[in-house]
Amino acid sequence: MLVSRKSIFSGIERVMDLDIEQSQLNKWMSGMLIQEAMPNLNPDEREFLISGATPQEWDATKGEES
Repeated sequence: MLVSRKSIFSGIERVMDLDIEQSQLNKWMSGMLIQEAMPNLNPDEREFLISGATPQEWDATKGEES
């Protein structure tokens, strides 16, 4: 499923192809913990859904090089 999110850091909108179904997204948006609603996603994919941030953006905010 293609999911679009705007980064909380840069404001850039990005699209990621995630291995999820609409029903999983609905469960999370209704209050289920993301790791329970989408256990098949890795931490970077879950973070993208939550914040719209990529791993590179997180590294930059921590002062690390990508």
